[in-house]
Amino acid sequence: MTGVPLLEPTDLDLAASAVVADPYPAFAAVRARTPVGWHPGLGMALAFSHEACSTVLRERRLGRIFAPRRPLQRWDTFNWLHADSILDSEPPKHTRLRRLVAQAFARGHVERLRPRIGQLAESLLDGCADTLAAHGRFDALADYAEPLPVLVIAELLGWPTADRHLLRPWSQAIVRMYEVNRTAQDEVDARRAAGEFAEYVGALAQQRRAAPRDDLVSHLVQVRDGSDRLSEHELVATVVLLLNAGHEASVNGFGNGLVSLFDAPDQLDMVRRNVSDSRLVALAVEEMLRHDSPLHLFERTATCDVELVTSSGPMRLATGQKVAALLGAANRDPAVFAEPDRFVADRNPNAHLAFGVGIHFCLGAPLARLELQTSLPALLRRYPGLHLVGAPVRRPTFVLRGYRTLPVAG
Repeated sequence: MTGVPLLEPTDLDLAASAVVADPYPAFAAVRARTPVGWHPGLGMALAFSHEACSTVLRERRLGRIFAPRRPLQRWDTFNWLHADSILDSEPPKHTRLRRLVAQAFARGHVERLRPRIGQLAESLLDGCADTLAAHGRFDALADYAEPLPVLVIAELLGWPTADRHLLRPWSQAIVRMYEVNRTAQDEVDARRAAGEFAEYVGALAQQRRAAPRDDLVSHLVQVRDGSDRLSEHELVATVVLLLNAGHEASVNGFGNGLVSLFDAPDQLDMVRRNVSDSRLVALAVEEMLRHDSPLHLFERTATCDVELVTSSGPMRLATGQKVAALLGAANRDPAVFAEPDRFVADRNPNAHLAFGVGIHFCLGAPLARLELQTSLPALLRRYPGLHLVGAPVRRPTFVLRGYRTLPVAG
């Protein structure tokens, strides 16, 4: 069995500068021809339609296949961080890990952070005011959107204040490994960061075993389900995943969404005028996540010969063949979203796939939503005349889509 003959070939270069800058016209062109195409260069199928992506994400015969665990050496840490994470495991291991981690989250960690997120946002905005006064502008990413979720996840985990500056560089080095155009140096940097990050988390977990606190690391150490508990590797992998996934979506979702708002002044004006309307703000946040999604590619592998049935026909994959759901393409599918390229702040319903769907639906989605629903109105209240004062600079990455700088003034 082979997936290639039944899928139309596509040579879409996901690393091309034009595609990285604006992939949506290319997505639309391919999707108009076929909902799923075979990419010979990547050696995998690419799903472009909302239906095809949803089918891929929900299909239990498609799994997250990662490199098998090798003997514990510093260079191998990157591999076991993924092999022992929720994101890269399948049932029954995934079911077990998600149950244990959900128990630790169930202690109200996210909800207790609600007022603290507001305080952190206001404190960062005070710093933005100082920068604005000194330079006539500030960076909505570097000065606000990037530090906020890092501070939040650090408080959630109980991370020592003096070492919080380590988190963002470690995370950025690790996530470069997910890109389609990663370099040999990216791989070296990612493995080094993974080793340092895992070593630190392991030591922090040991401290919390000896002296527990009311933080998520302590509760992950303590969580039990009968005789079951998280192993040392699983605990460390969970903490690393929570940081990487937990703040990348918030940072990139905020930056991408803010640019989308600037590009739709009538919608920005609507949000400004109703900034205290929590319902509208919540809808605007969902549209920010849909219109220019922070995660664009989620890969799956056939664990057996698979034939998936869609309205456009069958999709066949042989054992070991890969398929990637292109989430950004799904979120601009005209079959699901009216005027998909238009930002509509109060779009409802909004069945976007920015957080995935199925068993791998993002565990940190409630926290990311809370951060965005807090940080957006806080920014617009403080700076009701917020506007761009220079061209935003985009990161040269496809999988994790976001901006490097976003110069604004109020």
